[in-house]
Amino acid sequence: MPEIETSLGTLRRKRGLSAIHLAATVGVSRQTIYAMETGTYVPNTAVALRLARALDTTVEELFTLAGSVPEPKLRSERAILLPGSTAVRQGQAVQLCRVEKRLMASAPSPVSWYFPATDAVVTDKPERQGKTRVQIFQAEETFTNRILVAGCDPGISVLSRHVQAAGIELVLAHRNSSQALSLLKEGCVHIAGTHLRDEASGESNLPEIGRLFPKNSVAVIAFAIWEEGILTARSNPKNIHGIEDFSREDVSIVNREKGSGSRALLDSRLQRARIESSGVRGYDHLAPGHLPAAWQVQSGAVDCCLATQAVARVFGLNFIPLVSERYDLVIRKQHLDLPRMQNLLDTLSRSGFRRELEGLGGYDTRVTGQRVL
Repeated sequence: MPEIETSLGTLRRKRGLSAIHLAATVGVSRQTIYAMETGTYVPNTAVALRLARALDTTVEELFTLAGSVPEPKLRSERAILLPGSTAVRQGQAVQLCRVEKRLMASAPSPVSWYFPATDAVVTDKPERQGKTRVQIFQAEETFTNRILVAGCDPGISVLSRHVQAAGIELVLAHRNSSQALSLLKEGCVHIAGTHLRDEASGESNLPEIGRLFPKNSVAVIAFAIWEEGILTARSNPKNIHGIEDFSREDVSIVNREKGSGSRALLDSRLQRARIESSGVRGYDHLAPGHLPAAWQVQSGAVDCCLATQAVARVFGLNFIPLVSERYDLVIRKQHLDLPRMQNLLDTLSRSGFRRELEGLGGYDTRVTGQRVL
């Protein structure tokens, strides 16, 4: 826990200043502003005084000793679980709505049963180069405040909801980590989300990013540290305890596609346990993401899969941790100064967003918003 607590981010946003503008006024980098806002960097006296002057406040208003101001206590209230919902477990996320005087709690489905939002329909047969003609429903200005994000972390949907307050819309394209980085390299997306752990060094993402992109061409922003492990049915009826159980004849899995972080984790753990992939039932049975894999476990189609703790909680499944790793957002440097990108980076530092992400379970947001490259 940091020794110093700060209201710097709150006051900056209240004054309508961007992190870049404040950084230029004070004479520090934007990353230093973010680090001070998250409490990971304590400024010296001169910087603190310049911050207070720029924000028309006092140093005491900006920085206080930890513990001197109590954390706001989250309130608790009795709610009625919406009849017909699947059984929920302690720690499972719900959505709330007041109906007359009753506070109703509905467990959101991890699988969408509604038509997705659309802007256009494809009118011509796609060409070999991937181009096609589309009939557009929306006005051109609808697209100007959008950010195209490729990645596999369902937690990005939480960020998407929070940036909407600033008029920013995220277009989420589900891709595994390797695919997301390839799309960023090709200039097809603004942001690539990735969790590719280098087994030799134990470092998350940076070794692979260094191999793919020229030096100083991209920025890497930490999204969160998450727990990834084995998901089994709620009561763990097959008594699965680790990767070693994947070689049992009575255990079946659903795997992820090549290029995904979960597939790389499975392969490394199988190699460590000296288990041949051919001896694992379901190794070639693939699911295109954490949520689809967990869905197969919940439905009883398979006994287990690899996914995050947050996904396990959404489905009410048993979770056996294997590794903690950092999920990063990779952004081309020329896109960093876009106003909509600055709004997104500011949102990462907000307590409301972090609180909701941590509430899903398995997300550690102490590094969220920090620039790691």
